[in-house]
Amino acid sequence: MRFLGNTFIENFKMAFQTLRSNKLRSFLTIFGVIIGVITVMLISSIISGINVAVEKQVESFGTRSIFLYKMDIGIRTSAPTREERMRKPLTMDDAEAIRNLPSIELAVPFLDISNNFFGQKILVTGKNGKTSSAVQLNGTLPDVEKSSTEILLEGRWFTQSESDNKADVCLIGASVVDNYFPYGSPVGQTLEIGGREFRVIGTLEKKEQLFGGGGGNNDQSNSVYMPIGAALRLKPFADDLFILAVAREGMLSEGKDQVQDLLRVRRNAKYGEPNNFAMETAASLIEQFQSITAGVAVAMVVISSIGLMIGGIGVMNIMLVSVTERTREIGIRKAIGAKQSDILLQFLIEAATLTGFGGLVGLLIGWALTLLIALVFPSYVPWWAPVAGFFASVGIGIVFGLFPAWKAARLDPIEALRYE
Repeated sequence: MRFLGNTFIENFKMAFQTLRSNKLRSFLTIFGVIIGVITVMLISSIISGINVAVEKQVESFGTRSIFLYKMDIGIRTSAPTREERMRKPLTMDDAEAIRNLPSIELAVPFLDISNNFFGQKILVTGKNGKTSSAVQLNGTLPDVEKSSTEILLEGRWFTQSESDNKADVCLIGASVVDNYFPYGSPVGQTLEIGGREFRVIGTLEKKEQLFGGGGGNNDQSNSVYMPIGAALRLKPFADDLFILAVAREGMLSEGKDQVQDLLRVRRNAKYGEPNNFAMETAASLIEQFQSITAGVAVAMVVISSIGLMIGGIGVMNIMLVSVTERTREIGIRKAIGAKQSDILLQFLIEAATLTGFGGLVGLLIGWALTLLIALVFPSYVPWWAPVAGFFASVGIGIVFGLFPAWKAARLDPIEALRYE
C-alpha cells in the first residue's frame, strides 16, 4: 500500500511544509549552523587567498630562484636568535663567487639601506613637498634587469657605466609613483633621497599586496632601486645584503648544493655544523608558509565546528519537540501502513532539510562577506569550501536528527493514536 510520504520526494515536501509553518522556530534552530558555515567560508577564503597571494609573490622571483641571507628567511614565530644576529653578513664577493658557479645563471645582490645608523631613517622627499621615511631603499647591480624580481613599466634600468660611476639614478615602485608623482610621468624628474638628488629613470609594475598594501614597509611597491655604489654613498657602512641566485634550467638541485658548499667554505662552517646562513627556494618558502596556514586552518575549523555543534543540538531539541507534537500524526501513518523505516526516513529528511537550508543561507552570507574582505585581504574561495560547508550542514542534521527520528519510528501506534 502506497501512502503519503512513502517516497523521498514526498518526505522532502512534508519536511519543507513543516519548515514553512514554523518559520521563526526553524530560523532560531539553524542559527548555529548558519554561523558555522559562514565561519568555514570566511576561514577557507582568507587562508586560500593568502596562500595564493604568497605563491604568486614568491614565484614572481622565479621557480629557479635561490634566496640567500645571513638570518633565517620566511615566516618567523620568534625573534632572531643570538647566533643568527652574530652571523657575519653576506658580501659582494660572495655574490661574485656564486655567479661563477657552473650551475648558476645569475646572482644579484640587494643592499637594504632603509635604516641609517642608530635606527635613523633615510628620508625621501619629492618636489610635491611630501616626505617619508617608510620607503624601502635598495642598492643593486644592473644584472637585476635579467631577473624576474621586478617588471619594468616605463623607462629603463641603470647601465653598467652608471653603476660603476655610482650615478644618482633610481627606479621607483608603483606606490612611490602614486605618492610623489600623482600627475604625469616621473621619468626624468628627481627625488631627494638622504639629502641627494636622484634622477628617476624608470618605474616598476605594481606588486600584489599580501595584507591590503597601504604605505610603509608592508607595501612591496613602496620601494626604490639604485646602483649599489650610490646606496653606499648614502650609507657607507651598510652590510645588510641579500642575494638572489638563479639556477640554470633544470639545475636547481645542483645549484643549491654548489651554493651551499661554496658558502660553507667561504664562511668557515665546520663539518657537521649547521649552515651559518639561510638558503631557501620558492618551493620551500611556499611549503613553509602553507604548513603554518594549515595549522591555523585546523584550529579555526575546530572553532567553527562549535557553531555547527550548537546548531546540531538545536536541531535535536526541535525534532524531539516535533515528535511529541506530531505523536498522533505518527500513529495515524503507522495505522495505515507506514513502516518504522518510513517514519525514520521522514524525520531524518526533515532534519537534513532544516540544516541544509541553514547551510545554503550560511553559504550566501559567507560569499557576500568574502567579497567585502577581498577589499582589504587577499580572498579566494576554493571550490571545496561551499561543497564542504553544505554537506557538513546536511550531515549535522542527519547525525543529530537520528535519535529523534529513531524515537518517532519506535512509537507504538495504539499509544500514539490515544495521545492528546
